[in-house]
Amino acid sequence: MNLSEAMAELEARGTEQNRRINRRHGAGESQFGVSTADLKKLSKQIKTDQSLAEELWRMGNADARILATLVAAPDQMSAGDFNRWLADADYYVVVDAFVRHLVSRSPLAAEMAGCWQGSSDDFAGQAGWELLAILAMQDRSLADDYLESQLRMIEKELDQAGNRTRYAMNSALIAIGLRSEKLRGLAEAAARRIGRIEVDHGDTGCKTPDAIPYIEKSWARRSA
Repeated sequence: MNLSEAMAELEARGTEQNRRINRRHGAGESQFGVSTADLKKLSKQIKTDQSLAEELWRMGNADARILATLVAAPDQMSAGDFNRWLADADYYVVVDAFVRHLVSRSPLAAEMAGCWQGSSDDFAGQAGWELLAILAMQDRSLADDYLESQLRMIEKELDQAGNRTRYAMNSALIAIGLRSEKLRGLAEAAARRIGRIEVDHGDTGCKTPDAIPYIEKSWARRSA
């Protein structure tokens, strides 16, 4: 599938209802309003195509960029490539897709998390902490000492962080708290000291999960 065909497919699958929802979440006008399910179906048709992914990303269209994250080849992208893509991102949902579908599958994932966590740019901070949350859940090679240091960083820096970065930091705190009993105790103690985390979700029904109840319920489900 070439770029023209992919863009035509995206446009055909978009709906006005989805565009309205996306606008409430911060998307601009450069979007078709394609559902997540349809994006995944289209990506399965395309399979992996790094060249097409680069072309889709350059379009600046939100749906095209999410599709790009689904068909890109993470092992063919360098740290410079990841930084270049992230610098273009202007919508938190695209950043989320970029992290979850692409960077987290790269051998550079841990390196990129460390690179972005301390950024003053809100989307870069979001990317770094979302990536850490995924690694905390999936990468068993991460040492407890490292994750304990991440909890200390969250506690120290969350109040001064950007809006989407705060949300991602909360996700990382929860993920660390789900990793082991020891880290659970440390994460819950940090959450008590931090207190309520305020995130502006705009004109949406989204909410920021309270870390301690979320961790407690997740551990209870494991025990059951």
